[in-house]
Amino acid sequence: MPSESFKKNRPGKGESRILFPDEYVVIDVETTGLSTDCDEIIEFSGIHILNDQIVNRFSSLVKPSFPVWDEITELTGITNEMLADAPSFCDVIPQILDFLGNHLIVGHNVNFDINFLYDSIFEETGMPLSNDYIDTLRISRKLYPELAHHRLCDIIEHFSLPADASLHRAEPDVMYTYQCFCRMHDDVTKTFESEESFAALFKNKYTYKKYCDARFISAQTDEFDPSHPIYGKVCVFTGVLEKLSRHEAMQLVANLGGTCANSVTKKTNYLILGNNDYCTTIKDGKSTKQKKAEEYLLKGCDIQILPEDSFYEIVFEE
Repeated sequence: MPSESFKKNRPGKGESRILFPDEYVVIDVETTGLSTDCDEIIEFSGIHILNDQIVNRFSSLVKPSFPVWDEITELTGITNEMLADAPSFCDVIPQILDFLGNHLIVGHNVNFDINFLYDSIFEETGMPLSNDYIDTLRISRKLYPELAHHRLCDIIEHFSLPADASLHRAEPDVMYTYQCFCRMHDDVTKTFESEESFAALFKNKYTYKKYCDARFISAQTDEFDPSHPIYGKVCVFTGVLEKLSRHEAMQLVANLGGTCANSVTKKTNYLILGNNDYCTTIKDGKSTKQKKAEEYLLKGCDIQILPEDSFYEIVFEE
C-alpha cells in the first residue's frame, strides 16, 4: 500500500485543464465516504464523447470490503443488497483503464473522483492515473460568479434542466455533468472572444488574490451569536476547498463574527485545510501555512488544524 506522503503527492497524476475538447470522457464515482484513506468506490460510470456524440459507455457497481452505512444508502440509493454480487474494484480496474485510455477526463468536482481512482488503482497495480482532467466546478465558479453555490444540483437548476430523483447515482450524474459542460461551452463561446481568453482568467493571479484576500471580506450582518465557536476567532485557509470557494468559506466566517487572515500567526485559532493537489510547488503534502501552524501548536499556541469537513461541522453546529 502506498505511504501517506505518496498519496498526498500522487506523482504522475494528471493536471487540471481549462478547455473544451472534441473528445473526452465524463466520469463520476460514488463512494462510501469522503476519505481516500479509509473509504471505497462503490460505483463508477462514464461516457466517451467524440464530436458531441456519445460513442461509448461503461458503468459498474463495485463491492466494497465492508457494508455501506445507512447514510450512504440514503444519499445514493445504493444498498448492500445491490452490491452483494457486484465485482470488486480490482476486478473492474482493467475495464476502467480501457475505458479511460489516455482521454481527458471531465467531471464535476472531479478532483475528488480522480483522487479516489488514483489511490485505488495504484494500490492494486502500482501504476498512477495520469490523465489530465477538466473540472466543471472550477469552470462554473469563474463563469457564473453570481451563483450562491456551485454544486451539481445548483448548476442543473441554473440551466433549468429537469430534476432527477436519482442524483448521487453515477450514471445520471455523468449525464447531467455532460449536459452542463456543453452549456458552459456555449456560454463561453457567447461571452468570450475565444476559449483561450476564458482560460486566461484562471491565470490572473492578481484577480484571484484580491477576491480571496481577507482584507476584502466583511460581515454581511450585524447580528452575531457570541457563543458560536467561530465568533471572535481568527481563521486562515490553505489549499483548494472542495465544497465551497475560498471566498464563500471566508464569508461564512465573517458572518459568524469571526475574522479571516491571510497568514498564520500566533493569533490564529483555526487553520482550515483544503486540497493541495492543484499546487505544484508543494512536495510533501503540507503547505507553508500548515507547517507554520504545526510549529505554533507545538509551542502551546491556541490553534486547531481542521480538515475542510470538520470546519463545516463547526460552522453549522446546531
